[in-house]
Amino acid sequence: MIQSSAIVVRDSSSNGTQVGTQRVFRSEIPVPFGTPIMVGPYVIRVIRQGPAAAGPVPAQTISPGQGPSLPPLPGRAAHGGMQTLAAPQGLGGPAPAAQDGRPRTVMPTQQMAPPAAAPPAPPAPPAAYRQAGGGTAGTMHVSVELRRRIHRMLLDNLDLAALDRSKMGDSQMRPKVRDALKRIVGQLSGEIPPGTDLERLIQEISDEALGLGPLEQFLADGSISEIMVVDPQTIFVERRGKLQRADARFTDDEAVRSCIERIVTPLGRRIDESTPLVDARLKDGSRVNAVIKPLSIKGACITIRKFSKTPLTLQNLIEFGALTEQMARFLTRSVIAKKNIVISGGTGSGKTTTLNVLSSAIPKEERIVTIEDAAELQLNQPHVVSLESRPANMEGKGEYTIRDLVKNALRMRPDRIVVGECRGGECLDMLQAMNTGHDGSLTTTHANSPREAINRLEVLALMSGIDLPARAIREQIANSVHLVVQQSRFSDGTRRITAISEVIGMDDNFEIQLRPIFEFQRSGIAGDGKVLGEYRATGYLPSYLDAFISYGLVQGKDYL
Repeated sequence: MIQSSAIVVRDSSSNGTQVGTQRVFRSEIPVPFGTPIMVGPYVIRVIRQGPAAAGPVPAQTISPGQGPSLPPLPGRAAHGGMQTLAAPQGLGGPAPAAQDGRPRTVMPTQQMAPPAAAPPAPPAPPAAYRQAGGGTAGTMHVSVELRRRIHRMLLDNLDLAALDRSKMGDSQMRPKVRDALKRIVGQLSGEIPPGTDLERLIQEISDEALGLGPLEQFLADGSISEIMVVDPQTIFVERRGKLQRADARFTDDEAVRSCIERIVTPLGRRIDESTPLVDARLKDGSRVNAVIKPLSIKGACITIRKFSKTPLTLQNLIEFGALTEQMARFLTRSVIAKKNIVISGGTGSGKTTTLNVLSSAIPKEERIVTIEDAAELQLNQPHVVSLESRPANMEGKGEYTIRDLVKNALRMRPDRIVVGECRGGECLDMLQAMNTGHDGSLTTTHANSPREAINRLEVLALMSGIDLPARAIREQIANSVHLVVQQSRFSDGTRRITAISEVIGMDDNFEIQLRPIFEFQRSGIAGDGKVLGEYRATGYLPSYLDAFISYGLVQGKDYL
């Protein structure tokens, strides 16, 4: 129906009619002239020309197959919005009006491209993986295409780009976004599969628009320690040491990319085709690694290592079975007595957690300088300086590596230097710091045993670019490192300190010698998959027990 100032759209269909950015269902609404109206594969635009006729008149239409084919207008289609149609240039301008001056409704013969087929549902996870709870079971049947459409309508109804997020916090923005999503979901109710949890759907799209999408629920779950996004449709989490496939997903690869950018942009870092991988951290200290195409074949992927909001203590590790009280007492005394300690282990074995726990034993009156790629350590001492490396900017300038920071730390009058991880030439600078009056320093490295850890330190020192003979580097290691603490992750998900060894020097063949003080002896696997074993003291007494005595740490003959 056409009126003097608008047209009235009345819907009598079973699925509703898309009018502009809203859907009309079993009702009628007035809309301005020129508003695109989608009917099946066609788009109608009613154009008003000439003087308006008095009173409402029925619209004239041209059925498919009649009249000229009209090309799409540029603009909205490029932005993911609704494609609109205009008169061809060959007809000399806009569509002509009827002789009586009434507006004319044009139904083009050119069909819009059919909507892209929704991607196939993700394959069922292997039986070895259990579904992570708190996922999106009530929204899994909502197609990716419908999610994209809701997101586009959200952008049309609520211009997120125009909102100043620096002045408006999440608590102010989220209600506005949720209200807009409730209206949109109500308009699309005829297209949403029956049984869908609408509140959950609104929450997911709200999280994707403002936060980290489906990852928000896992970040809030204290039982989850690691989050791994393989592709938009595949997310795994580690809960209590066990890997599980989550029943959550992103809308598409662009949503994953947006999530990554929300993480790295506030830190002054970037990710694009020229810099397709990045390390970063969340506000709570969680460590993030992200990789995008062309390095990641399936699309953008994210790995998040979460850390407890409340730092763990040695007592917590004892309760978890990660070590014994005797081992904890010995390590605490070694830290207080300023012994240089290297924590060794594989990926995900708990090296950083152990480093953080041991660092908490450093006396409060000492000045500590921590150096990390992504700040993770949570020290409670009052005098802590935290340094973080920085990659180069877009011009290739401004890079500060771990090695740069270790060198600079020597000028900051530190009592202790704690390096999150030695993985390159900074190892030589760290060894020199340990050997030149900065006793009591701590660091971690990747290795599977104390012996391999010593060998790796030698290789890392050679990566410094300084031409030193192997004997000189081994002497530096033997004189600098006092203890190697080996950390391991077992098949049942538990993490334990499996060995504590002292570096006692070099033999006649210039090989570094180690003596085990404590070891974990495995004895088998229980029926429920739990690894069985016990901790044992080897009987070897470390050579620096006199340091324990001089620091007043030994009572009676309780040397360990």
